[in-house]
Amino acid sequence: MEETISLRELFAVLRKRLWLIVLITIIAAIVSAIISFFVLTPVYESKTQILVNQAKNDQQLYNTQTIQTNVQLINTYNDIITSPAILDKVIKELKLDASAASLSGQIQVTSAQDSQVAQIVVQDTSAKRAADIANTTASVFQKQVPELMNVDNVKVLSKAALGENPSPVKPQPLMNVAIAIVVGLMVGVGLSFLLEYLDNTLKTEQDIENILELPVMGVITTIKDVPKATNVQRPDLTARVPQRGETFGS
Repeated sequence: MEETISLRELFAVLRKRLWLIVLITIIAAIVSAIISFFVLTPVYESKTQILVNQAKNDQQLYNTQTIQTNVQLINTYNDIITSPAILDKVIKELKLDASAASLSGQIQVTSAQDSQVAQIVVQDTSAKRAADIANTTASVFQKQVPELMNVDNVKVLSKAALGENPSPVKPQPLMNVAIAIVVGLMVGVGLSFLLEYLDNTLKTEQDIENILELPVMGVITTIKDVPKATNVQRPDLTARVPQRGETFGS
């Protein structure tokens, strides 16, 4: 016979182990908050923009081929910016204790589709160092482009600025705690159903009816022990039997 589970049974399982679900959720949120606020190192982000302004005459202004060339040129510039030819000079100028490969992992170059503006995004544990790396990378790239590609069409559009109270981009404690709460709820609910599935003990007469498929004729209630009475006068079982000729009370 196929077993069916009703919504009432599901809610009964959740209500039965609600304490476990709440406990796991609270623990997950607390652990996530501690890690986010006290363990993870804050990472700051700075951005600078460069403009690739290829010289063109009025007849080439709306030329599709020219636009496509500019886009391809920007993609080439993106690879050059994160190459050792540029980053080694950035490291030397800023006296950084890092290699070109590790510094490349901190730099991301993005550009919008069909746009001549590229954005250099730098992430670092120091807000000031992130801004210095972004500005120095753009400056070094602007100086090296004429030597590398024989063109002089790169300008720094905007420099990275260091605010008074820079905010880290990661970690995001509130987001991490919210994710931990959701994960804690999922783990708690899943564990509750797992424990209920593994629990094969019979606790109620309804369990007997469901498993044996037999009606319950009666239920024996639990009888508690009756406390012994105290200060109760017991009859004297050693009273003397009256002899012949004697009467009670004599």
